[in-house]
Amino acid sequence: MLTEELKQFTIVLASGSPRRQQFFKELGLDFQIRLKSVEEIYPEHLKREEISTYLAVLKASVHKDELGENEILITSDTVVWHQDKSLAKAVDAQEAYEMLKTLSNGWHEVITSVCFTTAKDQRTAYAITKVKFKNLSDDEIWYYINNYHPFDKAGAYGIQEWIGHIGVTEIQGSYNNVMGLPTHIVYKTLISMVS
Repeated sequence: MLTEELKQFTIVLASGSPRRQQFFKELGLDFQIRLKSVEEIYPEHLKREEISTYLAVLKASVHKDELGENEILITSDTVVWHQDKSLAKAVDAQEAYEMLKTLSNGWHEVITSVCFTTAKDQRTAYAITKVKFKNLSDDEIWYYINNYHPFDKAGAYGIQEWIGHIGVTEIQGSYNNVMGLPTHIVYKTLISMVS
């Protein structure tokens, strides 16, 4: 359905994430991938969705001047928010352990912002999902880190991986959002942009 509406547009996904690319395929969207690196630094006073939205817009800024008239650029960023701070990607196994230890036996928020940019317009949207982990043992945490190397993921975990299967006890909100893309928001926003 959305494919028909988007026939006159080219969707450009500026993400190297295999998970996000797979979601676009599953939505039935034809898209191109364009990658440019950007230093993901944000002002320290920002919190929660302010961080992810700032970074999603920042990722779009390096492409904006090159967009064609009928292109829609999509950029996104995911933040894990816990105990009033953002948990980014872990730099090593020890930092991953510390993140998972602090997430253990409690709730945290996964926030993904998506930025939709055209040559003339830009809009953003975000989703917040609450996730609860059981009390994770050190053995479980280290098993996950040593076997799955979750260093490319905010909060040092992927809900679709082993740790999610054994550790997540409750979820409030979009599961896809925790995987890195609130697909329902992408669909709704694209429809509103082209109809």
